[in-house]
Amino acid sequence: AALLALLGGSVAALGLWKWLGKKRIQKKIEEVRRTRDEGLKKMAKAVQQFREQVPSVQRDAILSLPLLELTARLQEGSLSPRTVLYTYLEKALEVTQQTNCLRHFIPECEEQLQEIERRKEKGLLYGIPVSIKDHIGHKGHLATCGLMQYLDTVMEEDSVLVKVLKKQGAIPFAMTNVPQSLFSYECSNPIFGQTLNPLDPQRGPGGSSGGEGALIAGGGSILGMGSDMGGSIRLPSSFCGLCGLKPTAERLRGVGWSLAHSSAQCGCLLLSHAVPCAMGPMARDVDSLALCMKALLCQEMFQLDPSVPPIPFNEEVYSSSSPLRVGYYDTDGYFPLPPCMRRAVKETRHALQAAGHQLVPFSPPRIPYVMNELFMKTFFADGGRAFLDVFTGNIVDPGLKSQVNTCKMPRLVKKLLALLLKPLKFLLLLQLKDITMISTCRSVQEMWDHQHQIQVYRSQFISQWQELQLDVVLCPILGPAFTTGYPKKLLGAISSTMLYNTLNFPAGVVPVSTVTEADEEELKLYKGCCDDPWDRTLKQAVSGAVGMPVAVQCVALPWQDELCLRFMKEVETLSRGR
Repeated sequence: AALLALLGGSVAALGLWKWLGKKRIQKKIEEVRRTRDEGLKKMAKAVQQFREQVPSVQRDAILSLPLLELTARLQEGSLSPRTVLYTYLEKALEVTQQTNCLRHFIPECEEQLQEIERRKEKGLLYGIPVSIKDHIGHKGHLATCGLMQYLDTVMEEDSVLVKVLKKQGAIPFAMTNVPQSLFSYECSNPIFGQTLNPLDPQRGPGGSSGGEGALIAGGGSILGMGSDMGGSIRLPSSFCGLCGLKPTAERLRGVGWSLAHSSAQCGCLLLSHAVPCAMGPMARDVDSLALCMKALLCQEMFQLDPSVPPIPFNEEVYSSSSPLRVGYYDTDGYFPLPPCMRRAVKETRHALQAAGHQLVPFSPPRIPYVMNELFMKTFFADGGRAFLDVFTGNIVDPGLKSQVNTCKMPRLVKKLLALLLKPLKFLLLLQLKDITMISTCRSVQEMWDHQHQIQVYRSQFISQWQELQLDVVLCPILGPAFTTGYPKKLLGAISSTMLYNTLNFPAGVVPVSTVTEADEEELKLYKGCCDDPWDRTLKQAVSGAVGMPVAVQCVALPWQDELCLRFMKEVETLSRGR
């Protein structure tokens, strides 16, 4: 009886401890949300005061200016940084009310405004308001990745990226929302909630730089900084109709320890030098991306972060008009994309050919091997143990529950499932989505072998590229924007972007069209790989998207970021001509 009483008391105590823990977490979430809401109110008040002081501001005219024209107006003095900042603050408030794209305003933007107004030298981004992704470190602010355990960790200094932006005269004014842990392209987390697509509130903006995508597409920011480790810049750009660049990863670093304290511990950087994270810009046009890269690739960046190779932006390559030899494909043979995305590649290919470029068929090798063995094994080398460690209080966003539950499965069960599912071709995508964490590195030797396999694949890919004497490659990108709730069901659908993270090639996205009624009719006939449940799920995810953006992906070899941008500019010019 005494033993039973002791056991009962222990169970009750454990239950009470868990309950108190959840109450503490809930209280902390409410506190953080309250802080965010107070920040929004403070910015709204500041905007209102500015509007009363300067009632004649032509807001729509300022918001419609492309970045290059806006910088020119700011440099010559016909527009003031103050006017531009408060104009974008006001618009950002409107956009976040519709989409929940902002994690926090940066009130220090007013101090930065005053600081640049006192300067004699104007940087390349003088007076430009810039939004930054949640995990990019800004002094005095959190870098949460949507995770509970980082709600008390305030950045003690600006990340290198933010320091260089400020040096060039930019004004970081807002931090944008992300998926929990960054390992999803459903932009949702339990702290700050779900971000919606400003072009269609039934759809998501993509991820993990989804808050950036929504804010820029809604007109609340003219330039944003994101990161990309599996498509996190390119997917939101595709879903929201923006231009986005994932550079060669080593070209832009300097995110600061904020990335290390979050992503590394959630398993995203277990083998970061095998599949590295890339920082990059997102904007409304390619010239904006080029200007941002030119501004960031400066002496300040090279001095603050000596690990960044001191290679300034090559304007000559970007401005070149010589004909290109372009490889192309409209499917990677792994996850067939919707008809509109393949149409985009076909139309762009014809436009490039008509403009005098040489088009060559290209077939990327062994994509299932890249997805199942190289990419996923990099991120779940430990079977997902580090990934699980970050979910304090077991509070997991619905978009991540399937991955988390899989990581929790005993190793023996995972192995048995892998053996059972491997022969079943139609379950290949299930194996990727939920069971890939089985592919663990069981020893240090196996981890070294895995990294060697990635290097071998890169060498083989480059050899195939060089045999065809290609300058660049044109290929599809996942899209159009998914209805909310679907990304968690279709992790395997992002093979189009994951490939170039594994290869560490610069890759960018350019919108070239929109979904038509004819695309919708053709989608009804879509069978995908083998008309399995995942092909049917993809059809459901993208149906009803008439008018939504359709994009293509442009790729170059490592360190040829300017050539990638030059190719993107050519595609953009031709698509606008059409």
